[in-house]
Amino acid sequence: MAIHYSRICLQYLIHLAHDNVDFRLPEIRSLLSLRGKPFDPGENFKEKSPFWRLNGLSEEDVNSIMARTVCAKSAFELWGHGRTHSELRNSLLKYPTENMSPFLQKDSTYKINVYTFNKTLEFEDRIKKIDAMEYLSFEGRVNLRNPKHIFCLLEDYGTDPNDIPDEPLYIYFGRWIADGQRELIRSHSVKKRHFIGNTSMDAGLSFIMANHARVKAHDLVYDPFVGTGSLLVACSHFGAYVCGTDIDYNTIHGIGKASRKNQKWRGPDENIRANLRQYGSEKLYVDVLVSDASKPIWRDGVLFDTIITDPPYGIRESTRRTGSQKDSVNSVKPSEDYVGDSHVPVSMAYHLSDIFTDLLNFSAHHLVIGGRLVYWLPIYRPEYCEEMVPLNACLRLVSNCEQTLSSHTSRRLITMEKIKEPEETDVLAHLSDPHFSPYQGHNAFREKYFSGISKRTLTGKEETNKMAANGGE
Repeated sequence: MAIHYSRICLQYLIHLAHDNVDFRLPEIRSLLSLRGKPFDPGENFKEKSPFWRLNGLSEEDVNSIMARTVCAKSAFELWGHGRTHSELRNSLLKYPTENMSPFLQKDSTYKINVYTFNKTLEFEDRIKKIDAMEYLSFEGRVNLRNPKHIFCLLEDYGTDPNDIPDEPLYIYFGRWIADGQRELIRSHSVKKRHFIGNTSMDAGLSFIMANHARVKAHDLVYDPFVGTGSLLVACSHFGAYVCGTDIDYNTIHGIGKASRKNQKWRGPDENIRANLRQYGSEKLYVDVLVSDASKPIWRDGVLFDTIITDPPYGIRESTRRTGSQKDSVNSVKPSEDYVGDSHVPVSMAYHLSDIFTDLLNFSAHHLVIGGRLVYWLPIYRPEYCEEMVPLNACLRLVSNCEQTLSSHTSRRLITMEKIKEPEETDVLAHLSDPHFSPYQGHNAFREKYFSGISKRTLTGKEETNKMAANGGE
C-alpha cells in the first residue's frame, strides 16, 4: 500500500516553451480542469520560468495534458532538484527507492539526456555531467537509439540571453513521461494550408484557443466570424463537431481573389471543408453559412458547447454588417470582386463595441452552462485598463492574456465561461453597468492603430533627414 501511495503522490516537472508566455498558465489550468484537477504548483513558483513543478497529479493526468498542450515541450516525473549539483545529489538520494527501482532493473535499457535552457554546452561537458551522476544505481544497459526509459538532467540558466551565468540557477533530474504537441504548429502551419485568407489564424494560437476553450470530442463548436476556418481546424483536431458563419460571401464559398502570392484567383476546391479534409477531420464538419453576426440566424435556446472566434478589427478585414441606406450614412458598397447573386444587401459599419456586446449576448443565450467563449479583443495599449474588457452577467471571466502587436497596440485573448441562464433583469443591469462605457473606446482602434504607424514613419523620416544633414553619420 505504501508503494502505491507514493506512486500517485509524485511531483512532476513541466518544461514549457518560451513563446506565447502569457498564454501558458491559462492553457495548463484549462487542461487540468478537464481532468477535474486544480493547478497546484510547487514552492517558489514563477510563472515566467520555463520549468514548473506540479503537485497532486497522476501520470495519467500528465499524459492527458501533454496529449493536447502546445505551450509545453515535455513532462517529467521529478526525482530531484536543487540550486547546485550538490543539492541535486542530496535530493536524489532522498527520493524513495521504491519509486526509482522499477526503472533501474538489469533487464531494462535507458539513456540520459542533458538539456540546458538559455545556454549551449559542448558535447564533452554534457558527458561529464552524466558521468558525475554515477551515484544513481542504474543497473540496465545504455541504449541511445531505442531505450525503454529516458531520463533528463535539466539546467536553468535564467531567461536573459545577455546575462548568462557560469553556473545554472537551478537544476532538475527526472524520468521523461511525454512530449507536448509542438509538432502541430509545424504540421498545421498556414503556409501548408489548402485554403487561406489575409487574416488566417496562426496554427499555434488556434490550438491555444481551443485548449483555453476546453474543446473536447463530440462538442459542438461555433465560430461567428469563421473566415477561412483556422479555428475550426484546431477544434476538429480534438474531436469536436464544427460550424461557423461569416458575412463575406466570397470567403464562405471559397471564390474570388486568392491570398497567396503569385495566385490571382482561388481554385474550385479551395474552401473550409477542404481544409478539414486535408487534416483528416472532414467527418466533423457540420457546415458554414453566409450570415450577419449582428442578426443571428439561430433559434432560441442552448445550442453550442463552445464559441471561439477572432472578430474583425477593421485593419485587414472591415467590420461591417447588413443594413440599408436609411440606417446609416456610413454604409458602403460591396467589394469589387463580389461574385454572388444579383441582390446585394447594403453593407454598414459594425462598431467594435457593438461586435463585443452582440457576441457576449449571443454566447449568454446559446452556450451550455459551463461552456466557454474565447475571442480576441484588440486594444490601444496606452489607454488600456481591465475595465475595458466587456462583461456579461451570465459569463465569468476566466483569463485575459496579451499578445503584443506593436509598441502601442496589442490584442488580448479573452476566455469566459457561462455560469447562468439570462434573465430579463440582466439587460437593464448591463445598460446601467459602468463597464459598458469604456467599450466605446475600442471603436477608435483602427484610427489609433494607423496613427501609431504614421508616427513611426514620420519619426523614421526625421531621423533620416537628421542623418543626411549631418553627413550620414
